Amino acid sequence: MKKIEHLGIAVANLQESIIVFEKLLNTTCYKTEEVTSEGVRTAFFQVGASKIELLEATNPDSPIAKFLTKQGGGIHHIAFEVDDIEVEIKRLQALDFQLIHESPKEGADNKRIAFLHPKSTNGVLVELCQEKN
Repeated sequence: MKKIEHLGIAVANLQESIIVFEKLLNTTCYKTEEVTSEGVRTAFFQVGASKIELLEATNPDSPIAKFLTKQGGGIHHIAFEVDDIEVEIKRLQALDFQLIHESPKEGADNKRIAFLHPKSTNGVLVELCQEKN
């Protein structure tokens, strides 16, 4: 793993949360994007070498909607940047980590992504991300 790529934060209202985080971080949101396959709308902030990703549900069946119903807003996941996502998935499977995605899928911010199940990571949802070429 190269670095913490971003922290994902679930929010009920993306526009209101963008205003809060622009003030908090003293920077502007550099990108918003919808990921239809995940039922989410995202907003990104650069903070040093890492990022903050705000996530708003776009439908009531999305993982973010379920998280908000169960937990309310807050930290949803931690994402790590990797050089080769396929190699990292195989390495983690060999070490008995449970994956939600056993092959990479398209994610936000020009990334290929895969998630590890929190049951195998001490209750933390972990995302692997690799920049698309």
